[in-house]
Amino acid sequence: MPDRIPDREQLTDLLSQQWEAIALLVADLDEKAWRRPSPLPGWTLFDVVAHVVGTESWLLGQTPPPHDPLRPKTDVRTLPHVRNEVAVLNEIWVDRLRPLSGKRLLALLDEVTDLRRAALAALDDDAWQALTVSPVGQVPYGRFMRVRLFDCWMHELDLADGIGHPVAEGGARAETAFTELTLGLGRAVVKGAKAPEGARVTIDLTGPVTRQVALAVTDGRGVLLDEADSEPTTLLRLDSGLFARLRGGRSTAEAHLDEIAIEGDVDLGRRLARNLAFTI
Repeated sequence: MPDRIPDREQLTDLLSQQWEAIALLVADLDEKAWRRPSPLPGWTLFDVVAHVVGTESWLLGQTPPPHDPLRPKTDVRTLPHVRNEVAVLNEIWVDRLRPLSGKRLLALLDEVTDLRRAALAALDDDAWQALTVSPVGQVPYGRFMRVRLFDCWMHELDLADGIGHPVAEGGARAETAFTELTLGLGRAVVKGAKAPEGARVTIDLTGPVTRQVALAVTDGRGVLLDEADSEPTTLLRLDSGLFARLRGGRSTAEAHLDEIAIEGDVDLGRRLARNLAFTI
C-alpha cells in the first residue's frame, strides 16, 4: 500500500486546528493543575505542552533556553523513559521550560504556533516534498508534518486523560493521525505477535475512527493491504481510542482485555494486542 505525501494546504490547516485544540484544552488550568501527572512517564500536563512548544520552536530553528544555574541540573540521558537522541532533545526542552508558569507557557504556545503557521504558509511545493530528517527517518517534509500532527493529536489525548476532560476523538485530525498509527503495524504483527508466514490479520476499529486494517505476512514481513484478500487468521475488534492508547504505549492490553474482541486464532490475537505499542 503506497503512502502518498499529504496535501500541503489541508495538512497545514489540520495542524493549525490541532494547536488550537491543545491551547483550548489547557486554557483554564490553574498553576496546581498544570503540574498534575500525565499518562506519560515522568511528565506532567505542563511538560506535555512544553514538549509541543519545544518541538515547534526547534522546527523554527530555535534552541532551548539556557539552563538556570540556580536549578539542579538533570542528566536527561539517565531518565528511564529516555531511549534515543530524539527523546534527549525533547527532555532538554521540557526541562528548560519547567521554571515558567502555566500562563506563560500557554502564551509561548500561542506565539510559537503563530510563527509556525506563517512558516508553513510560506512553503512552496518543492519544500513540502523535499527530503528531511525526521523521527521516522529521512522523509518528505510533508510526511514529517503528518508525524507532527499525529504527535500533537496523541498529546491532546494525554492532556484530556490527565485532566479528566473527554474530547472528540474522531474527525479529520484523528483520521490523519491514524495513518501514522497504522503504518508500522506490520512490525507489531511479525516481530511482536510472531505471526507465521501466510497469516492474515484484520484489526477492526469500531469508532470514532472507523476502519478495517488488513495485513498479510509475506516473506517474513507484515504488509498492509488495501483490503483483506482472504479470511483473517485472527481478527481484533476494539474502539479507536483504545487502539491509539495501546499503540502509543499509554496503556496495556491486560488492563482492557474485556474491551478487545478476538476472533480466529485467539493466542495470536492476544499476542498482537499485547505488542501494539511502538512509541511512548
